[in-house]
Amino acid sequence: MIETEFTPFAAGLGGVLIGFGAVLLMWARGNVFGATGILAGVFHPSSSSDWAWRVAVLAGMLTGPFVYLFITGAMPQIQVPVSTPAMVIGGLLVGIGVTFGAGCTSGHGVCGMARLSPRSFVATATFMAVTALTVFVMRHIVGG
Repeated sequence: MIETEFTPFAAGLGGVLIGFGAVLLMWARGNVFGATGILAGVFHPSSSSDWAWRVAVLAGMLTGPFVYLFITGAMPQIQVPVSTPAMVIGGLLVGIGVTFGAGCTSGHGVCGMARLSPRSFVATATFMAVTALTVFVMRHIVGG
């Protein structure tokens, strides 16, 4: 059985930091903080300044664990309770969903809903429903 660790403080702090980053990016540049859009824009930037902020955001995402190491003295523990093939399949499905959904959970769920975008409300409801269904199927039907 897959067990999940509930960490309300860490999750709450992470949510506040993501929200602050999204507001800061919208205020400073007028850009939506959608992780897949940021990544895609690195490969197809509209200008050199567009490329630079995207690389800075991605660098921040990649260096986060090292900031955690500096503050706590230990690397964050990451447990992935699924097999590598399951992660690859999940990643491909997420990539397909991001493409057809024209955005990801950070773009739609954090920024789009904050801007009261009807399309983002539908996308986020779809993400959440499919997530709940997937967890139910994996835990109670497939087993794991």
